[in-house]
Formats: sequence, structure tokens, C-alpha cells
Amino acid sequence: MPRARVKTRLRARASESPLDVVTPARAMAIEIIGGRGHYERVISAVLAAKVSVWISTANTKELMVERTRGKFVSVLALLDGLAARGVELRLLHAEIPSRPFREEIAQHPRLLAGGLAVRRCPRVHLKVVVVDGALLYLGSANWTGAGLGAKGSGRRNFELGIATDDGALLDQVQALYDQIWSGRECAACRLRTSCPGPLDGDGVVPVNPPRKRSRAISAT
Repeated sequence: MPRARVKTRLRARASESPLDVVTPARAMAIEIIGGRGHYERVISAVLAAKVSVWISTANTKELMVERTRGKFVSVLALLDGLAARGVELRLLHAEIPSRPFREEIAQHPRLLAGGLAVRRCPRVHLKVVVVDGALLYLGSANWTGAGLGAKGSGRRNFELGIATDDGALLDQVQALYDQIWSGRECAACRLRTSCPGPLDGDGVVPVNPPRKRSRAISAT
């Protein structure tokens, strides 16, 4: 389909969602991030945050960080330190976090009490990390050890993304992120009836959801 017709159709749907967008091409400076470069560039920036860290991911798993050679700690322990210093932490995700993630975050009451603000939307598939409103990562990597963590090059996922400090793109991506985070997409969502907790409500879905009781099966 010709580009002009695509733009026309997108403009016609603008009232449906600001996330249906194609912006005009323009020049900007970017870095290509691949493989372990995610850990060395993105996670390093997260741990140096002074103001805020906004994360969006489909899958959420435990992620280890090397502090001294051969010594690893959970990134959640380090995020807890950021929260203690007043850094705003947001995690927007789709799937229930992995058991190791849930077990580790349970050890950090400050994060559970809101130091790490967590919101879940099953439609979230965008992988975004924004640090201090000044560095943007966009790419394929989820918030997992194999995506952004310290796994070796022979074991980690093949991931690819970009990093940039482009102000206009940062503003646009943060606005789109906040569109989901604040629940402004929920009213028109056709999956609302199966949603674990629409974000235009209180937006709170427990990181550690209660386990369903299984029926006991007695031998006869």
C-alpha cells in the first residue's frame, strides 16, 4: 500500500489510540545494542539512575548483575538501593513474573510497598527502558537474564535494539508508555473482560498472586 494511503488511514484511526502511529522520518543519533551490549549499556545505565527508571517488558524474570568478578547479585537488590535514594521505578509487564523474581522481590519490602511501582497489562509486548528521561532503549530484549542480564554470550538470547538520547523520541515514547500505564487504553480494550486488573481501575495486580488451591485427590 502506498505510504500516503497508510498515513491517511492512520490519521483516520487517530481517535482510537495514540499508539497507532507512524511518525515522519528524520535524522537522529542512535547506538546499536546487540547481545551482551544490552547488559553493558542498558543495565549499567539503570544502576546509575538518579531520577527515574521506566521499564516495559512482556516477560519478567530474575536478572543477575555481576558486582565483583564472579560474584552476582539480583538486580532487585540494587533497584532497592535506588528506591531508597528516591529514584522513581516503574515496571510495566504482561506475564506474571517468574517464581525466582517473586521470591527475590519478597525479600525487599520497600519495593513491594511501592518503591517499584508495578502494573500489568496482558497486551504489553513493547520492550522499553527509559533512564532519567535522558536515555532510551528500544529493542527486542525482555527484562530477563537471557535478555538484559549478565549471561554469557554463548547462552544469552540473540537480541537487538537501539539506544538514544534523542529528546523528541524520548518524549514520544514516554507519552505512549504513560498512555498504557495510566489506563487510558483500557476503556476501548476488547480484552477487558479477561484482564486480570484493568489499569483504569486501581491498577494493582499483586506481584505475588495468591496460589490457587488444588483439589486433594484421595486414593481409593
